[in-house]
Amino acid sequence: MSEAEGHVLKQRMLAGKRAKAQRGELGMQLPMGYIRRLSGDVVKDPDEQAQAVIQLIFEQFERQTTIGGVLRYCVRHGIQLPYRLASGPAKGELVWRRPTRHTLSSLLHHPMYAGAYVYGRRHTDPRHQQPGRPMTGRRVTPQAEWQVLLKDHYPAYITWEQFERHQRQLAANATIRRGVIRPGASLLAGLLVCGRCGCRMMAMYTNSGTGLRYVCSRAAAEYGAPLCQSFVGQPLDTLVARLVLQALEPAALELSLRVAADVEAERHQLQQHWHQRLERVRYDAERACRQYQAVEPENRLVARTLERQWEAALAAEATVQAEYARFLAQQPVPLAAQDREAIRRLAADIPALWHAPTTTAADHQAIIRQLIERIVVTLDGATEQVALTLHWAGGHTSTTTLDRPVARLEQLSYYPTLVHCICTLHAQGFKAPAIAQTLNAEGWRPPKRRTTFTADTVRSILVRQGLWTPRLRTRTVPRRPHEWTILELAHQLQMPHQTLYAWVYKGHLKARRTTRTRHPLWLVYADPAELARLRALRPTPALVRTKTP
Repeated sequence: MSEAEGHVLKQRMLAGKRAKAQRGELGMQLPMGYIRRLSGDVVKDPDEQAQAVIQLIFEQFERQTTIGGVLRYCVRHGIQLPYRLASGPAKGELVWRRPTRHTLSSLLHHPMYAGAYVYGRRHTDPRHQQPGRPMTGRRVTPQAEWQVLLKDHYPAYITWEQFERHQRQLAANATIRRGVIRPGASLLAGLLVCGRCGCRMMAMYTNSGTGLRYVCSRAAAEYGAPLCQSFVGQPLDTLVARLVLQALEPAALELSLRVAADVEAERHQLQQHWHQRLERVRYDAERACRQYQAVEPENRLVARTLERQWEAALAAEATVQAEYARFLAQQPVPLAAQDREAIRRLAADIPALWHAPTTTAADHQAIIRQLIERIVVTLDGATEQVALTLHWAGGHTSTTTLDRPVARLEQLSYYPTLVHCICTLHAQGFKAPAIAQTLNAEGWRPPKRRTTFTADTVRSILVRQGLWTPRLRTRTVPRRPHEWTILELAHQLQMPHQTLYAWVYKGHLKARRTTRTRHPLWLVYADPAELARLRALRPTPALVRTKTP
């Protein structure tokens, strides 16, 4: 009975606490920039410098768009943040401390700076709470689930519209989303989504910043798994840029404007639906009010029931109005006639702006982000084929394919057919140069580095099929045990000798250079264990290869 009584008392105290919070009278810990008077009123910090610094933080976030940018700005200009001591003999005094990322994040996420009183912004999850530590296990509650939200309750540093815009920007800056425009040559950084695992792909620069690759490394970084997807970025950037410029052509824009008119008509129907829904809940609330007022005051049994029905109807009306406000905030502004004409005039200027020498990569990213929300990329195994799904702004999606450059002939999706064609031509008596000319005339393409087949490429395929053996004229060169020439090792491993030359210069092979022949010659050390390692190294992605010590 004592435990039950304690539980009832606790519930009553929590109900009283919530009732006080609904009136905006429950005391909250104040963030920097605010003080509480002896009367209980909350006002801005009377120190003008403290107010100016808080205002400067919000202004800089409008410009920098990232917490890191604001932090660097503060450090560069020696800006410190104002704190009021909460305890000790100097309680209430103003002190200045250097900014941190956590402090700036708390400041930018706090709704009090927009003048709002909020209760229920954080909750305690018992699954994450540690024994003996009552402040652990706290989690942030989404705005739609806040128990109390009273706008214009405190003096504000920013408007509520600015606060919501800041929250959207902070949410977009998260790594799981596309983030802000970052320096670099990549046009699609932050827009690519892996079609295999659904994670965001990142841009990786190679060769001292001259090369670009898009990599899905989330599983590798978090769980030590192999790379999910990786491919060269330049062909994809070129394809998407061409699609964006096609979408901005006058004919495509005219079609898009007609579609926008249809969407606007559909939105008008949704507006009518919301108006009818609001009218219905307003009628229910007024009807419940009339029923409560018509009951006799002495009949408390019925009055209490009607009072609860009236409160429920008022709560339902407030919920629908809040949902309608969120619906209006998410809807784009309809285009006026002068806006449509301005778009048509700009359609002819955008290609020239895109190719202008003064247009930077950041400007290209900004243009693409106005049109594309995200791009889902899926590689077909290890082949050259890439499937793309472009999610355009406004909800439209389109699909296309891309042939990426690959490292090996075996990765080509048509490699078996190519080998069959080469073997057939070789059986008919054609030499390697003639076979290469025939392949180029028929439209076959090698994996990378070149756009046409050469005699060396054809001979490399014939070697791997056992149909041709290169002439080895260096058997008399003095060698150490287990040393091979590049051509001998390529024949042994059945791989292109150009790849072995690249491995020598990258340090993947133990090799020395001899000058006892007419031309300098590389001799590569490869015992049986080393041969096994090289065979395993061949299919390994270039991003995860390590140099041989």
